[in-house]
Amino acid sequence: MFVSSRKTRSMVGLIFNFCEVTFHATARKVRKTHGNAILAIALSVVQSLLFIAAFYFMFSILGGRGMAIRGNYLLYLMSGIFIYLTHIQTLRQVMMADGPTSDMMQHAPMNTLVSIASAGLASLYTQFVSLLCILLLIHTLIEPVEIHYWPGALGMFLLVWFSGVVLGIIFMALKSWFPEFINILSMVYIRANMIFSGKMFVANMMPAMMLPVFTWNPLFHIIDQMRGHVFVNYVPHNTSADYPLYMSLVFLLIGMMLEHYTRLHASASWNAKR
Repeated sequence: MFVSSRKTRSMVGLIFNFCEVTFHATARKVRKTHGNAILAIALSVVQSLLFIAAFYFMFSILGGRGMAIRGNYLLYLMSGIFIYLTHIQTLRQVMMADGPTSDMMQHAPMNTLVSIASAGLASLYTQFVSLLCILLLIHTLIEPVEIHYWPGALGMFLLVWFSGVVLGIIFMALKSWFPEFINILSMVYIRANMIFSGKMFVANMMPAMMLPVFTWNPLFHIIDQMRGHVFVNYVPHNTSADYPLYMSLVFLLIGMMLEHYTRLHASASWNAKR
């Protein structure tokens, strides 16, 4: 009597449906910190400003300005601190995205790929708008902002976001199996990058014996390459943009394999461990 009709969709229809669901999930992620999307972005701007202001006064008191690149000192701080914040915030949001046992997965169009994509896009949107707002404030209130090669700087910004997404996928997949250990490991990674990201100094000014301690870190390469695009009188000699790109692609492959394996073995009892 009741016959279920099977709906066939074209590839274009499936892509459109995926993009639509991802858009709504991204809007939900942006509003998660505050019901008003504008205030949610304003909170991100204030957080970034406080972080940059703290490092500005710390460098001023400790005399760290002598190690900076000749030019706009606030841009020097932005090219290090804000890039670090973008990487860390993206990693955290993707890591905390809805997993296969989340209540959101019981809605038919929702899946873990949409959850990961929406978390990453929400972080990209928030951080990019925050970046534009902070640059506008610096340009209008303090001193004019001049970026030597803005397409390259934008490329490094997208690369640091992408690297945060792929590492977040790995942490997200492993968190279902080892929740306490991954929470500790992610905290160690975030704290270690406070130093090993190189946001407080320039790679060209480091002694050769110290470089191997930092060059393993893809974030160190991205920040140094970003400063090469931002400042006309700085050319990176000890870092490369290829290394973080290739490492991010490898981590993406590993992360998607881990996420697929975790999704196949998902159990509702995992929620009791969190």
